[in-house]
Amino acid sequence: MDWLQTLVLALLQGVTEFLPISSSAHLILVPVLLGWPEQGLAFDVAVHVGTLLAVVVYFRAELMGMARAWFASLTGRGLDAEGRLAWGVLLGTIPVGLAGLAFKDLIEGSLRGAAVIATTTLVFGLLLGLADRLARADGRSEHQLTW
Repeated sequence: MDWLQTLVLALLQGVTEFLPISSSAHLILVPVLLGWPEQGLAFDVAVHVGTLLAVVVYFRAELMGMARAWFASLTGRGLDAEGRLAWGVLLGTIPVGLAGLAFKDLIEGSLRGAAVIATTTLVFGLLLGLADRLARADGRSEHQLTW
């Protein structure tokens, strides 16, 4: 993998991560379409970590507020909205991390194929379109949704 490929894929990751499209799929499909060698999971993780660091820097004040609220909840000083959000992020990360570890071999192997990526992108695109259509028919905004 040369510097041009690294630069193109890193920029692609940075742009597509915040769009409602799969940045991971683009990291797999673009090299296939351009005839580049597969960069491997380690590269994909590295550019995702770079994106995560950018997000942490950008939202550092909000993240520090969440961390303070989380620690305050541990010491019995109450649980406010930021504390609940921090607990939700923490508790929501645990099952995702465990699933990643449990299915590591499957993810690294067959789920990184171009055909699987293309198929799942189409299927989930159709599901998102259906969900959008149903939501418009319902008339409620995301702020009006409850459990």
